[in-house]
Parts: sequence; C-alpha cells; structure tokens
Amino acid sequence: MKFFDEAVIEVIAGNGGNGIASFRREKYVPRGGPDGGDGGRGGSIYAVADRNINTLIDYRYARIHRAKRGENGRGADQYGRGADDITLRMPVGTVITDADTGDLVADLAADGARALLAAGGKGGLGNLHFKTSTNRAPRQFTRGEEGEQRRLKLELKVLADVGLLGMPNAGKSTLIRAISAARPKVADYPFTTLAPNLGVVRTSESRSFVVADIPGLIEGAAEGAGLGHRFLRHLARTRLLLHVVDLAPLSEDADPVHDARAIVKELRRYDEALYAKTRWLVLNKLDLVAEAERVKRVKAFVKSYRWKGPVFGISAVNGEGCRELAFAIQEWLDAHPAPTPVADATIELEPVVVSPAPVSTRRRKTER
Repeated sequence: MKFFDEAVIEVIAGNGGNGIASFRREKYVPRGGPDGGDGGRGGSIYAVADRNINTLIDYRYARIHRAKRGENGRGADQYGRGADDITLRMPVGTVITDADTGDLVADLAADGARALLAAGGKGGLGNLHFKTSTNRAPRQFTRGEEGEQRRLKLELKVLADVGLLGMPNAGKSTLIRAISAARPKVADYPFTTLAPNLGVVRTSESRSFVVADIPGLIEGAAEGAGLGHRFLRHLARTRLLLHVVDLAPLSEDADPVHDARAIVKELRRYDEALYAKTRWLVLNKLDLVAEAERVKRVKAFVKSYRWKGPVFGISAVNGEGCRELAFAIQEWLDAHPAPTPVADATIELEPVVVSPAPVSTRRRKTER
C-alpha cells in the first residue's frame, strides 16, 4: 500500500427536512386543528481515529463526502426521519484544518478520538408548533436549515518518541533496522527513503519507545530541492531528535560539517519549535574509519561543528554502539515523560448560527 500523508476533502452535511402545514381531516371530527409534523435533522459528518489505519490513501481518491438530508414532515403529526451520520476513519495522528481559513478543526492524537467535521441542519417546524389560543388554524411552517459544508486539509503526523534526522544515505534506515524490528529498504548503493518508517525499540519486557525514520533532507529543501521538507511534519510529535551524520562519505568533496549545518538550517526554516527540540548528535559509519583514527575523527568533527550536546559514535551496519545509544534514549525518555493524550475525546465545532428560514404560508391541498 502506498503511503499518503496528506489529502484535501470536502464534507457536506445533510440539510434538515422541511416542516409541513397540515390539518386533521377525519370523519366526524370537524375542525380537527393543525397536525403538521417537523422535518428530520440532516446527517452530520464525524472523524474518528483508528489505530488500524496508517495512511490517508482512501481520501486521495474519495474526496467528497456527503450526508443525506432529513425527511420532510407529514400530516397526522408525523415527524420526518433524521438522516444517518457519516463517520470517516482516519489514522491516529491526523491533524484536520480548514483548507480555506487554516483554522485547526481537530487533532486526532489518540485512538478513538472523535471530532465533528460538519453539523447537519436542524429540521423545520410544522404548523403544529404555531397553534395558539388566538391562532387555532395556523398555516405557518419553517423550512429545514442547511447543513454545513467545508473543505478540509488532512495531514498525518506519525506518533513517535524519537525522530531520525539527516542527509540522504547517512544511515538512518540502517540504524532503525539495527535497533528495532523495522525492516526498511537498505542497499550498498546511494538512494533515499521515500516514505517514513516506524520501528519499536524494546529495551526490556516493560520498556520500549518508537523511532521514526523520515526521508533525508538536502540543502535547499525549503525551496523544494530533493523531496522538500514536507516530511518534517512527522517529527513534530517526537520528544527527541537524533541527528545522524555520515562520518565517512563516499564522495571526497563532501564535507560532513557543512552538511550537518545545512540540515539544522533547513530544520529551523521549517519550524522554530522543531528546531528547539532536544537534539543528539549520532556520528555513523565508524566502521569505514580506521580504528586508530576513530576517536580523532569524532573529536575533530565535534570541534569544527562546535557541538555542546551529547555525541554518540556508532556503526549501524554492524551494530557497534547502537545498544548503548538505545539504552541512553530510553533513560532520557523515562526522565522526560510525554503528556498522556485523552482517548475517546469528542471534539465538536462551535455551532454555526443560521438565520431562520422565512415562514411560508403557502396552502397545501390538504388544507382546502
């Protein structure tokens, strides 16, 4: 299945059914009075987070979602039937915004979270409601309200504790294979990951964390170079970033320090909050450096890069240093717990005030 992390859809709630002006017509019951029923409510559209779904591919092809309208009222005090609601299942981590205004509609951060996307219109009133002591034969009724209609933008932000950041071919996919059961594609030739990968790292029977590997960035990603920086959204929910640097690039002209600074620059241009997250430096591919020169190479990089934070030298291809890195991450995550999302939370939009429909006095055949 292809991975899609964004889509634009249109949701159209059902209109409310119209009320009716009707009078009781029964043998031996003269002047039976009004008996027009109300119209049924229109169907609403909801979104619910489902952990069994991991892509928005369904909404790349089914772009319009329309609920049915409510039935009209009938005589003999019969109310119209309300339309069924529509529930759209989306992956956990989906952020829903209004495509026209950019306002946040819902953030489905927990399995079972539910949000109202478009409210159905209320049904109109029959003439039964307009009966008074002075108006015993009312011919007024109201029409149903229109349902809400809006364009929505869906963005999937994967739920992970740790995010891997770095240039293409820095060894991020190899690292996630080394510390978790995830099996993204790796090879002995240069290529870049095309879709985010998630891996669960288990450090004990009761302790684990989730790592997210996103496609590599290159300098100029903000201007659309390479795959751009749209995949950085998948790091927004992480608590810790691992900046993976290739310490032994294949090209002799490559400068690891310049590349590392370019990545951080692109990160800051994308989102200041993401740039401010805790970030560790992971120097990869030490197996390609002579053992006698490894410590010297690491110290030279840190000095030139002017890095003050934690540094880990690893070789993801043979697992050297990966175990120590995984346990250090687990200790940091235990010391910095994430806020627990509220499951089964229902998020509803503010009701839209709709002007009442004009009262109709049109006579029906049953009124003669």
